Amino acid sequence: MADQSALVDEYFESALSLVKTCGNLIKDHITGCKDFVLKSCDIDLVTEIDKKVEETLVGGLSKLYADHKFIGEEAVSDGAKCELTDAPTWVIDPVDGTMNFVHGFPHSCISLGLLINKEAVAGIVYNPILEQLFTAKKGKGAFYNGRQIHVSQIKELSKALIMTEAGTSRDPERQKVLFENFKMIITKAHGIRTLGSAALNMCMVALGGADLNFEFGIHAWDIAAGDIIVREAGGVCIDPAGGPFDVLSRRVLCASTEELAQEMAKNLCQFYPERD
Repeated sequence: MADQSALVDEYFESALSLVKTCGNLIKDHITGCKDFVLKSCDIDLVTEIDKKVEETLVGGLSKLYADHKFIGEEAVSDGAKCELTDAPTWVIDPVDGTMNFVHGFPHSCISLGLLINKEAVAGIVYNPILEQLFTAKKGKGAFYNGRQIHVSQIKELSKALIMTEAGTSRDPERQKVLFENFKMIITKAHGIRTLGSAALNMCMVALGGADLNFEFGIHAWDIAAGDIIVREAGGVCIDPAGGPFDVLSRRVLCASTEELAQEMAKNLCQFYPERD
């Protein structure tokens, strides 16, 4: 186990250096990036920066670790398989919050999670525009700009600040579920926030600034890094119906406490997208 821990430390430092380099590509477009194309629909966007960041991360890590695997948002969009094996696998969202990035709203980030034996062992979420760096390694805690962070201790939905997103789909059934859950939250919870980035939403829970985040329709690359950052900050990640978390399920609920997570799960109207 000690050997794996040392290896994870090495992998993490190599990845962090590459992520910081890629941050400069995003910083160059601090007022927005108007050059984009549509993917699945008119609110699912991609820019050349998304592609450049992913290529830089995959290329750099492949040179260092030839046996490592990758699940990248843009590669999967271009037809690559979203396949998780026991091999060390980097799960990459080059720009999480592309809609924000396009508009110049300063909440987008690079999200990079490392899984070994299908378990998250390290995570990096970096918003270079606001210089927000969230990191975690298995068993070593979660950090925000080098300072250790912890989730809140909120256990009741009535006292919780909830985060969620409208997402990048116009699917009518999903929108119906979204409206039902929004109505429930503004009736029963302390408040609701949407920043436009699944990874940063999860980091807000890790930071203790928000108490719970959930979303249907996200992908493995949106949540792989956030999962370990939340758990290393003392929080929980589960399926929104109350069962175990599955990074490929396109469903996530993370919270400060198990009690809050389960209370929310009982109140949510559920939606089950096609798996990654």
